[in-house]
Amino acid sequence: MKKKDSVAEVKLSEEQFQAIARALSDPRRFAILRQVAAADGMECASLEEHECISPATISHHMKELNEAGLIEITRVGRGARLFLCRPIFTAYVNRLASI
Repeated sequence: MKKKDSVAEVKLSEEQFQAIARALSDPRRFAILRQVAAADGMECASLEEHECISPATISHHMKELNEAGLIEITRVGRGARLFLCRPIFTAYVNRLASI
């Protein structure tokens, strides 16, 4: 099982900080991130959003979270496993708290 955890402090560029803010501004993406954060890696098929939105829309939201650096997506056969990139998320929260 691959996880992206690091004890080193992460510095976010202004561009990445803005990308994370945009990604988290969508309620569905925030809900997906919360589910991933609550688990130690989870199958994409386990997301609760599968009941109310299309797979294509979920794929788009996962892509946005991945490009912002918030989640890591690992392919497992035809499926995907999602992991929170906690150092990136922590750096975002810390920077937000310093405002």
